[in-house]
Amino acid sequence: MFRMRIAIAADHGGFSLKAPLIELLKQDGHEVLDFGAYNTERSDYPDFARAVGDALQRGLADRGVLICGSGVGACIAANKMRGIRASVCHDTYSAHQGVEHDDMNVLVLGARIVGVELASEILRAFLGARFNGIERYVARLKKVEQMERESCE
Repeated sequence: MFRMRIAIAADHGGFSLKAPLIELLKQDGHEVLDFGAYNTERSDYPDFARAVGDALQRGLADRGVLICGSGVGACIAANKMRGIRASVCHDTYSAHQGVEHDDMNVLVLGARIVGVELASEILRAFLGARFNGIERYVARLKKVEQMERESCE
């Protein structure tokens, strides 16, 4: 597995899952950039999605991890940012396939959906995968990037 810089953040709904995943990342030799939340007080997932997205856009991190209650809100918010390809994954197949075929760069988890053990397996599948660069996947990614450019003008 390649060593990476991982930006991670969670709102109050995902807070309980963040610390064990940070520990796993560190055990696996990754550098972790923790963008909060730092307690269980009510917080808003768009703020954390922005922090992780900014870290990726600025080149401070190689990949991102977002955690909220279901994963849905954080995923929606993250995908509003240029260059961010986030997906909720609650199984290992989606986590690695999303990177291999779609160049996903942010894994989103729902702490109320998956437990620590499954989340750990999903995270490792995400981080162990690489975009495979097959022509049809590159062509599809270019179409997605064109859609992004057109909608942000």
